[in-house]
Amino acid sequence: MSAAPALRLAGRASIDGAPIFGPVSLEAPAGQWTCLLGPSGVGKSTVLRLLAGLGDGVAFEGEAAAADGAPLRGRVALMAQSDLLMPWLDATANVGLGARLRGEVPRPERARWVLGRVGLADHADKRPHALSGGQRQRVALARTLLEDRPVVLLDEPFSALDARSRSLMQDLAAEHLAGRTVLHVTHDAAEAARLGQTVLLMTAAEGILSIAPPQTPIPRAPDAPETLEYQGRLMRRLLSAR
Repeated sequence: MSAAPALRLAGRASIDGAPIFGPVSLEAPAGQWTCLLGPSGVGKSTVLRLLAGLGDGVAFEGEAAAADGAPLRGRVALMAQSDLLMPWLDATANVGLGARLRGEVPRPERARWVLGRVGLADHADKRPHALSGGQRQRVALARTLLEDRPVVLLDEPFSALDARSRSLMQDLAAEHLAGRTVLHVTHDAAEAARLGQTVLLMTAAEGILSIAPPQTPIPRAPDAPETLEYQGRLMRRLLSAR
């Protein structure tokens, strides 16, 4: 894996002349987990799409790039809000889909290992229609982990999971993505309090603000006093967001 670069996005975006955001300025530090928090509709997912090079249909004036000056293409793994599983492929083949699309030799044994890590070893041969929403989301997470990219963009990656599974997958993702540059869009203050080494709040009126999290390793214990205090502080900021 190549060195994980910092990410920068600065500018404004619109679709068909309707503003989405901007002007805003965002920086995600190299090798750290950055959470981007904010109300629905302020453009958080659009930020990820622009950094992933998937901004078709978005008129963007500005810069969305790696801070090291090298192209982001080929260095990014994106986990979108939709699981994007292919219905005709089983879970193992869906996890290894990236390699197949690139014309590389699939590694089903590696895909099965990652499926085991996300708790789906017994579901490796099932197609998406036979999986629950939470299981499908874990397949999508396994696919993202298997890509092994230095930059990882996550859009509500744990939203379909029950509370126990969500906590376990947060722990797993923090372990596997350590040292990578992660930009994680979430609506969940508790999630940001557990995972964010940098936490950014995006609002329509104020743009993007940094709210310093506790200086403790991630994933933070959900019941630690500093985690709970910070979660409450984030919720108060969210409730007052304009």
